[in-house]
Amino acid sequence: MRLLLDESIPQRLARHLTGVDVDTVYDRNWSGLKNGDLLRTAEQDYDVFVTADQNLQYQQNLKGFKIRVAVLAAHTNRLQDLLVLLPELLRVCATLVPGEVRVIRSGSGSVET
Repeated sequence: MRLLLDESIPQRLARHLTGVDVDTVYDRNWSGLKNGDLLRTAEQDYDVFVTADQNLQYQQNLKGFKIRVAVLAAHTNRLQDLLVLLPELLRVCATLVPGEVRVIRSGSGSVET
């Protein structure tokens, strides 16, 4: 499985994701691409787009996209707050279908679709 981490996610988080291939938007020099363009570009090479942008699902119609989206909704976007979400992120990534968005929330262990 190939994951792409959005600009809203600390780049250092990639080191903590094991068992999957991970790149960041920065690695690909895609910083600054708008969400629609970024998703269209990313879906050519990636299975899951990981972001902290909780508004993405309301700003983009993902029907017809091949890429899946996981939204990390922690208390902050600091690495330490996001690390606790990684086991759930990996579990969710294995079950996502193309065009689907799931929000993974900290504290409650909940996942929203």
